[in-house]
Amino acid sequence: MESVAVVFNAPEQLELRRLTLSPPRAADGEVVVDVDYSAISTGTERLLWTGTMPPFPGLGYPLVPGYETVGRVVSAEGSSDVRVGDHVFVPGASCFDDVRGLFGGAASRLRVPSSRVTRIDASLGERGVLLALAATAEHALAGGAGAADLIVGHGALGRLLARIAVARGGSPVVWEKNPSRAAGAEGYAVLSPDEDTRRDYGTVYDVSGDESLVESLFGRIQKGGEIVLAGFYPGRISFAFPLAFMKEARLRVAAEWQPKDLHAVLAYLADGRLSLDGLITHRRSYEQAREAYATAFTDPECLKMLIDWRSCS
Repeated sequence: MESVAVVFNAPEQLELRRLTLSPPRAADGEVVVDVDYSAISTGTERLLWTGTMPPFPGLGYPLVPGYETVGRVVSAEGSSDVRVGDHVFVPGASCFDDVRGLFGGAASRLRVPSSRVTRIDASLGERGVLLALAATAEHALAGGAGAADLIVGHGALGRLLARIAVARGGSPVVWEKNPSRAAGAEGYAVLSPDEDTRRDYGTVYDVSGDESLVESLFGRIQKGGEIVLAGFYPGRISFAFPLAFMKEARLRVAAEWQPKDLHAVLAYLADGRLSLDGLITHRRSYEQAREAYATAFTDPECLKMLIDWRSCS
């Protein structure tokens, strides 16, 4: 079998390459998925693109990026979990012999253990690529001691954090400096930081990815408040200790989502508490992959870029 994949040969060097897939191992419960859509992460994948990703297990070039993928199962001989024809979400794959699979989902065909895929309703369509980001938001919120009072950043992850916080009964405030990203709130308020005078937030979630902002957030929490780092930061995070000391602040890092977080998101979608509408703002065919990545990383109006693989053969 073969697969057409996006390959980062080195920082800022992208090509579409036809790669070999060895046959699925039935004994390991592997399935083959023909990909419909994949999406681009403007956080971790940007760092892979620029070559600024901190040391990470499996990191190296050439590599296939991507961990936001949906498609259809076309072979499932060794699986009892999924069947041929099932629509599935795939959070990346490691199935290429010629290149590194970090994270391995930006390709036309994938070989992956059935335990790693999640069956989804076909009606989700392209919105299924957002499940990883939604599960990341759920994971950050589920680990907190209280509701999300303030969310810093109104990108795709910030919006999902806010929407899920509302689904959980909260009423967060979201900060956004870029006026072009201020629109699109659903059940919560969006403010510029300069417009907000509050200094008593209980829990602040930062998804900006900007380590230079973290220190200022200690001045915005109440005594005993919590700051949650829910983004990914390429640099060192530092802050002056006295203010954090006086606030008796708590600092928490929210890491990778777990299966229970994904199941929670699917439950929100099933009962109508969560919508994934309006978050995919840009779309390109797989032949336009270079343009797609450039736009995703440079256009502030691009919340989520989708790559369409359906015509690839």
